[in-house]
Amino acid sequence: MRARIVLRCAAGATNQATAHEVGVCGHTVGKWRERFARDRLEGLRDEPRSGAPRTVTDERLAELLVRTLETMPENATHWSTRAMAAACGLSPATVQRVWRAFGLKPHRVERFKLSSDPEFVEKVRDIVGLYLAPPDRALVLCVDESWAAARTNGMQALERTQPVLPMRPGQPERRISAYLRHGTSSLFAALDVAVGTVIGRCYRRHRAEEFRDFLDAVDAAVPAELEVHVILDNASIHKAPPIRAWLAKRPRYHLHFTPTYASWLNQVERFFALLTARRLERGTHRSVEELEAAVLAYLKRHNAEPKPFRWTKSADAIFASVARFCERTLAVHGPDLKQTSETPY
Repeated sequence: MRARIVLRCAAGATNQATAHEVGVCGHTVGKWRERFARDRLEGLRDEPRSGAPRTVTDERLAELLVRTLETMPENATHWSTRAMAAACGLSPATVQRVWRAFGLKPHRVERFKLSSDPEFVEKVRDIVGLYLAPPDRALVLCVDESWAAARTNGMQALERTQPVLPMRPGQPERRISAYLRHGTSSLFAALDVAVGTVIGRCYRRHRAEEFRDFLDAVDAAVPAELEVHVILDNASIHKAPPIRAWLAKRPRYHLHFTPTYASWLNQVERFFALLTARRLERGTHRSVEELEAAVLAYLKRHNAEPKPFRWTKSADAIFASVARFCERTLAVHGPDLKQTSETPY
């Protein structure tokens, strides 16, 4: 901020104009302008302040940072404020201030997965090109299935074992974690990228036969004069012999497969996230029929006021982001990651 004040004043700006651009008052501009004119760069440094001297030296701060970044407590997987304070002989408040100053949050963890697909670059350019510059007289559909996988509730009819207690002033809604499972369903969905409408069908099984039946529903809903570009993942049901035979009879359909571990490229996944957050995650369904009715009702309401998702990132921007991530990661972890990584970057 002080350097910006000096540079703007050197360019000929007035104190008031500089204050408006930098976001400070005119008195602040005058103070730092005067100090720079008198003491040059040294005038921009902090002067000694009144009060008690520092009790935590730079060496102890360095020790705290090294412990945080390079060690692990004996009885836990990450440091807490009090555990680090006890290990370093500092107060918890000091540990908090240092962690905040350096942006350290040991309690947080983020997950990532890089694609190991050897055709990652080609597939990303192909799909992003469809989003940013769709072909003329063609329809771009994002197709996938939401089903009850082992890692998520998904399309499960779940009934809480105890009543849900409603929200009250000063108290959020409360619900028990235990539930009764009344069965599962699968939602096959095709998102129209340009308009935002969704073609959806619920099935009790998740096989190539159901996917072929869903493609028949899509084919009946799409105007016959349009080419159809379908974006989907590499699930086995998408490449089964019945699907290949169905596609061979309909040359206007063109499949575009997302890279391995890159489902984020398929915009229909964003629709599934909205469906889960708004209708399934906190819903209670006492039967599969009730679950499917709720999902289809959400689809109907969504299609009444469709809103397409806007894709803004180019393929080059995606590659640059991946490259920056890999460079930072390799700089920290060194050759060990190079030896174990299966990514082509």
